Amino acid sequence: MQAILYVCHGSRIAKARAEASSFVEQCKANINVPIQELCFIELAHPNIVTGIDICVQKGASRIVVLPLLLLSAGHAKHDIPEAIRQAKQRHPHLEIVLGEPFGVHEMMIDIVVDRIKEQAVPLDHESMILLIGRGSSDPDTKRDITAIAKLLQAKTNVPRVDICFLAAIRPTLEDGLYEASRSFYKKIFVVPYLLFTGVLMKTIEKQLRSLSSSNKQWILCNYLGYHPFLQNMIKENAQILLRANKGA
Repeated sequence: MQAILYVCHGSRIAKARAEASSFVEQCKANINVPIQELCFIELAHPNIVTGIDICVQKGASRIVVLPLLLLSAGHAKHDIPEAIRQAKQRHPHLEIVLGEPFGVHEMMIDIVVDRIKEQAVPLDHESMILLIGRGSSDPDTKRDITAIAKLLQAKTNVPRVDICFLAAIRPTLEDGLYEASRSFYKKIFVVPYLLFTGVLMKTIEKQLRSLSSSNKQWILCNYLGYHPFLQNMIKENAQILLRANKGA
């Protein structure tokens, strides 16, 4: 029997966990698979191995594991595969197919543009965008955020899109805000490239409150959230993996 296991990051913040759960429920309604479960990489329960156990207990013989992650970094490359390896030791006859994070995708750019358009302030030649990534020691993270920034600039036609990160990579959030404050752009759209609310979003809000640039208009956009476009991507990815032949 087929199953889907949705893997979210996890958070200590109850609202973030609730957002993930609500989004997965919406995804389940769009996919005709008898067994669909939610699990978390860290900071919440159930974890991935337990999520696989639950699917097996419900009769799953083949599980499609879908990481609800923005980019392919340490969690996608190491933590999820390691959890799958542990689960396979417990269930040696179980087939597990692992999907990919959302990655650098045109639809992700469309989500960012939507978050910017939600603001009452329009983008124009006096505007720049500061795209804030979570950050990771994995070098692919900076490469991917840079690629997303270039696609975003091409789609919005703003003269400048800078990037910065909340952890592990430079430029830091402080670096990004400092460079933006020194620029001649009057409107700075601060875009958190984050999937859910939580501690990191609060960090951005706190840093923005500390700024004293009277000649700048700082516009904090909403984090990406579980946008409807993501449901389309997940359904498409799930259907491809559900149809894949065993061992392919």
